[in-house]
Amino acid sequence: MSRKSGSRSSSRRSKKSGGGSNVFDMFTQRQVAEFKEGFQLMDRDKDGVIGKNDLRGTFDEIGRICNDQELDEMLADAPGPINFTMLLNMFAERSTGEADDDDVVAKAFLAFSDEEGNIDCDVFRHALMTWGDVFSAQEADDALDQMDVDEEGKIDVHSIIQMLTAGTSDDAPAEEEAAA
Repeated sequence: MSRKSGSRSSSRRSKKSGGGSNVFDMFTQRQVAEFKEGFQLMDRDKDGVIGKNDLRGTFDEIGRICNDQELDEMLADAPGPINFTMLLNMFAERSTGEADDDDVVAKAFLAFSDEEGNIDCDVFRHALMTWGDVFSAQEADDALDQMDVDEEGKIDVHSIIQMLTAGTSDDAPAEEEAAA
């Protein structure tokens, strides 16, 4: 009996010393479950690692075609293969600063945009009602009501990013003046 408990504790010690397992403490159980759901949706071949083909399939599904260079750049953000623990570590690293949060918002919406910087309203509505923290039809419609949808059913991605990130950084006015 003591032998089993001894092996369990040494197993726990080796997991802790391997790093990464404490990343689970940085998020609530609900957040971890949502990240897991997202990971499972992206891990299309179900091998436990998000690779180039997984990313390509995920982006294809939301209507954004990515070339190999873009996919390679995304994968290069990780210091190694992107398993679930690595994905959590990446989220933890990016959730530490305000600028990172703005960058995450921008990248999330840019993932839905086409070459002209527009998001198809119907595709986006479907995504809101399908993945992650799932919206009801009314919640999706309410969110879309806050966005400027043109007569072709397109949303300008840059206006959404500006709306969601405006005023979150002390540098925002200076950046806008520099761009003018």
